[in-house]
Amino acid sequence: MAVKVLVVDDSGFFRRRVSEILSSDSGIEVVGTATNGREAIDQAMALKPDVITMDYEMPMMDGITAVRNIMQRCPTPVLMFSSLTHEGARVTLDALDAGAVDFLPKNFEDISRNPAKVKQLLCEKILSIARSNRRTTNFSAAPVAAPASVSSHASTAPSPSPRVPVTPPSASVRRKAYRLVAIGTSTGGPVALQRVLTQLPANFPAPIVLIQHMPAAFTKAFAERLNSLCRINVKEAEDGDLLRPGVALLAPGGKQMMIDGRGQIKILPGDERLNYKPCVDITFGSAAKAYADKVLAVVLTGMGADGRDGARMLKEVGSQVWAQDEASCVIYGMPMAVVKANLADAVYPLDDIGRHLAEACS
Repeated sequence: MAVKVLVVDDSGFFRRRVSEILSSDSGIEVVGTATNGREAIDQAMALKPDVITMDYEMPMMDGITAVRNIMQRCPTPVLMFSSLTHEGARVTLDALDAGAVDFLPKNFEDISRNPAKVKQLLCEKILSIARSNRRTTNFSAAPVAAPASVSSHASTAPSPSPRVPVTPPSASVRRKAYRLVAIGTSTGGPVALQRVLTQLPANFPAPIVLIQHMPAAFTKAFAERLNSLCRINVKEAEDGDLLRPGVALLAPGGKQMMIDGRGQIKILPGDERLNYKPCVDITFGSAAKAYADKVLAVVLTGMGADGRDGARMLKEVGSQVWAQDEASCVIYGMPMAVVKANLADAVYPLDDIGRHLAEACS
């Protein structure tokens, strides 16, 4: 059965072009279009699409308000289109907080210059989001609390997947002097990282590196957002930065981040041969070489298998690897790859990971 999609955008050209691209895939059916947020809500309730593509800037009602209303009335996976600007990044992060699953840059030049690449990327996103069945729609739509109230998160954790048992804390939380916590994620990662990091205390004793698949224009705004929400400090990593306890360094989009044995960050140009810029495997691999068994790595929600090879390198030198459980993932791709390869020392619901990190590193 074809995946049913509702296309929402106030630009007639963009509505038509997105509809044409999606309709060219036999596995996708565009069941309707809308020109503003209010129409989007009405069409979502009437047509019950599997996925909605949503613009932000529209008359009558903007995209974020529409997403919030859709999540309340008829929860449906939403893929946002966003501009590659700092403001576009901020707005997109707001939309993800409101319940959107993922985003794609709204770049008219790419559509004209690389139509085949745009088609492949857009259709893959739509199909992957639809396959996820959005088990966690209500969870992802929940607002991210400010640090003062993060303790309430644990009580709302979704039940674990029956296929992958959650590891009991006593079996996996090994207290030791970890020299580094490394967290990798992709689709669903911005909200997931907020949920984890807002649970960490200001005196968290280990340095943290974050690898989130994200365009270059977005990572600075995302780091600033995390920094405003968390007790720990968060910043976009720069070449030459030193790892420090209680400071999380976010890999800059479009580049690769590595760590050396002195605890210094190296930022390298993004290699065109690599699918992911930044790439979790590269950062995990450098951490394994620099710190051997003193790394605690976590693989969160995301499409694909980035992080699996890096996790294997970490396991070979004695480090610990945790994975997010299926039930709390937006896309159970990256954690599943780690679990299926028997590389996970523990599997936790998202809302438990921050607490277990604090315990393991205390």
